[in-house]
Amino acid sequence: MLPSIERPQKLPVVLSRSEIKQLLKTPKLLKHRLVLAMLYGCGLRCFELRSLQLKDLDFDRKMLHIRQGKGRKDRYVPLSQMQIRGLKKYIAADHPTTWCFNGYDRKGNPSQLSAMGVQWIVREARKQSGIQKGITTHSLRHSYATHLLEMGLDIISVKDLLGHADIQTTLTYLHVAQLGRQKPFSPLDRLYKE
Repeated sequence: MLPSIERPQKLPVVLSRSEIKQLLKTPKLLKHRLVLAMLYGCGLRCFELRSLQLKDLDFDRKMLHIRQGKGRKDRYVPLSQMQIRGLKKYIAADHPTTWCFNGYDRKGNPSQLSAMGVQWIVREARKQSGIQKGITTHSLRHSYATHLLEMGLDIISVKDLLGHADIQTTLTYLHVAQLGRQKPFSPLDRLYKE
């Protein structure tokens, strides 16, 4: 039996609130702005965003149903009013059929947005926004969790919103933990009130 090699403990890249605002307004296409807003505003992993279907959007309850996330677990996360407005406008204009965000296969037929497509959107937005930090799709998830904690949401609620099985996973990259539970919210609801 060989001993396991410990991985270095690196802290995640977290964008400031002003950097998030800059990143969200950079893309010209509404679809690209929404991809960024969903990654950040719902704390989605790349594959969760790609798997989003129209049936997962609950505008009346202001909730997003994430089906079969990591660990094959379902969860609900709040949608901000801003996301709902943008999604309704996007759906009316682009007419997606199954997935919220369509890509295209080699024959030009609508298909699920590719991981490379999502990564390209994030990379181009970072370049055009002038942000110097090396950010990935997952950096938006880390920023989501960190900003929720900084805005006063407790660590247990953040753990549930992220879909973590173990609180230790949440504690490894989240800096600020507030005690006392409150109703979960999307950080986009509070981001533009400052």
